[in-house]
Amino acid sequence: MVIHKEGFRIISTFIVIDVIITSLLFLFLKDYNILSYSISLFFSLVLFIVIYFFRRPNRMVQPDDNNVLCPADGKVVAIEKVFLEEFIKEERIQVSIFMSPFNVHVNWIPLSGTIKYFMYHCGNYMVAWHPKSSCENERTSTVIEAKNGKTLMVRQIAGALARRIVTYTKEQDIVTQGQELGFIKFGSRVDVFLPIDTKINVAINQKVKGNITLLAQLSE
Repeated sequence: MVIHKEGFRIISTFIVIDVIITSLLFLFLKDYNILSYSISLFFSLVLFIVIYFFRRPNRMVQPDDNNVLCPADGKVVAIEKVFLEEFIKEERIQVSIFMSPFNVHVNWIPLSGTIKYFMYHCGNYMVAWHPKSSCENERTSTVIEAKNGKTLMVRQIAGALARRIVTYTKEQDIVTQGQELGFIKFGSRVDVFLPIDTKINVAINQKVKGNITLLAQLSE
């Protein structure tokens, strides 16, 4: 299992804490009893969960200019027509993917193209599945223009647990489908805003995988 670079510092901190607690238990308790084992086991379990959270699967992609891949692992919680006021300013199809703390939290570029717009927004930390989280929570918005001129927006949204959104791209970057867009720590949501004539290939409550599940197909 490969560990994502965003987890190195946090995992190192938990390892140090785990070693210190285990050492103190051995040092100060004459009898290493059931309580001691339980405490040691608990912190080891927490360490395993943190390591598991920052896993980074290796998913190879053969880029396709018309296919839009899912940018994240999770469950589809919304598919609806909305008016996208930010930057694009037109009606779009919004597909929202909720990422639980147990999902992979890497975000990927869903379509090759050029980054035409990027913006970070401060905001609240409502639960990620709340409808207003898309426009009121802390979030980043990234607009990708495909080779055929069509655009889509990927919005990374912080949730009640998430306190940090990382985005690796910037405006005017040329990006390739399948490369890393960023990372959201501890529970979150990703919205994709697609052209209104896009064919959607997922359904509500469907479980999806980033860089694997076909999210949508752009019209010719």
